[in-house]
Amino acid sequence: MSTWTRICLVDEIPMLGSRRVARPTGMDVAVFRNDANEVFALLDRCPHKGGPLSQGIVFGKSVACPLHNWTIGLDNGCAKEPDEGCTPHFEVKIEGGAVYLLQSELDALGIDLPAPQAGPKIRIVAA
Repeated sequence: MSTWTRICLVDEIPMLGSRRVARPTGMDVAVFRNDANEVFALLDRCPHKGGPLSQGIVFGKSVACPLHNWTIGLDNGCAKEPDEGCTPHFEVKIEGGAVYLLQSELDALGIDLPAPQAGPKIRIVAA
């Protein structure tokens, strides 16, 4: 039997926007709502350079990564041609106006992926 975890109400996700779901391990999950009132969930990480998809522009069934404008399918997490790559996609259930994600996917999907780095690290050396 699958365990579904209540995340939020659909109305708490802005139309053409997103909300982030923090997990105890791994990166956040981005939950999106499009103009057709459909809800999708992806790992909050573009497959290109790790940009935060939750900060992207939602249109139709896609989101544009805020870093390099890659178009990512909300229904499958895959980049649209000519770009390539996918980010983990989470199954979503809507019931009674609430959004649910599978707990097993929250516990496992994308946990092993490295978090993106904002830039090169600088090591401070004592004089």
